[in-house]
Formats: sequence, C-alpha cells, structure tokens
Amino acid sequence: MHGKVRRQRLDHAHKTALDLVREHDFIAHEDLKIRSMVKTVARKPDPEQPGSFLPNGAAAKTGLNRSISDAGWGGVFLAILNAKAESAGREVMAVDPRNTSRRCPGCGHTAKENRPTQDEFHCQECGHADTVGAVNVLRAGLVHRGSLNRHSEKPPHL
Repeated sequence: MHGKVRRQRLDHAHKTALDLVREHDFIAHEDLKIRSMVKTVARKPDPEQPGSFLPNGAAAKTGLNRSISDAGWGGVFLAILNAKAESAGREVMAVDPRNTSRRCPGCGHTAKENRPTQDEFHCQECGHADTVGAVNVLRAGLVHRGSLNRHSEKPPHL
C-alpha cells in the first residue's frame, strides 16, 4: 500500500514539474527550510501545576508536520523540477522567502498588518489588495537572475 502511494506521489511530482517546465522559461520558488518547519514545539512547564505542561498546540502541529512531510515539498519535487528544467534548458531559482507575502507589489511597503489573515492581503500604505506571494517570489527571482547574469560571462538562457 505504501509503495502504491509513493508511486502516485512521484507520478504527480513528475507531471507537475513537466507542466511547469513546458509552460515557463523561468521558475522561481521560495527557498523554504522544510526541516525547520517540521520541528516539534518545545513544551514549557506549567508554573501553577508542577509536573504538568502548558498547552503548545502540539497535536495540531503534528498533523501539519505529517502533511508537510507526506507532500514531499522539499527534496523530491524540487529535485525532479530542477532535473527537468535543466534538460529542457529552463532556469529554476530559489529565493529568500522572508516577507514575500507581506510586501506590497504596488508600493513595496512591508508590514505584518498587510496580511490580516492567511487568505487576505491589503496594503496599509497604498490600499493595494492582491495575492502577493507569487508575484513577490517571481520578482525576487528575476532580480536575482539579473544580478547573476550581469556578473557572469555566460549569456542568460531564454
């Protein structure tokens, strides 16, 4: 049963990566630190009840950790994507994930208040409302790509 699920996930990763490579010459993604994301939360002792601990959301975190690990976000999918992109002459770039969902693509204002919920974005400076994460990841990748191309002797792959 586990083998079947593993093959299904690999098949999905290969098909998704192939679709991305066929549709795009340049692919930017957040350089997420998956290991840090799935670390367990330390338990703190309850000062009022010796021998017991304060709630830390460990049950919810365990489910999220399992989902992240099962999905194979990190190594498997990105390795497949990089291999397919390289063989097709496409470029894949990892960008720093800090503030990609908090920075306004309109005015550049970065604030925690710009994202009141996980699903909403509303800039506190200019009022811009958008789904900004993907826009900012792509912009960061293109900026980084441009700086690399200026400093290298090889022409960029288009």
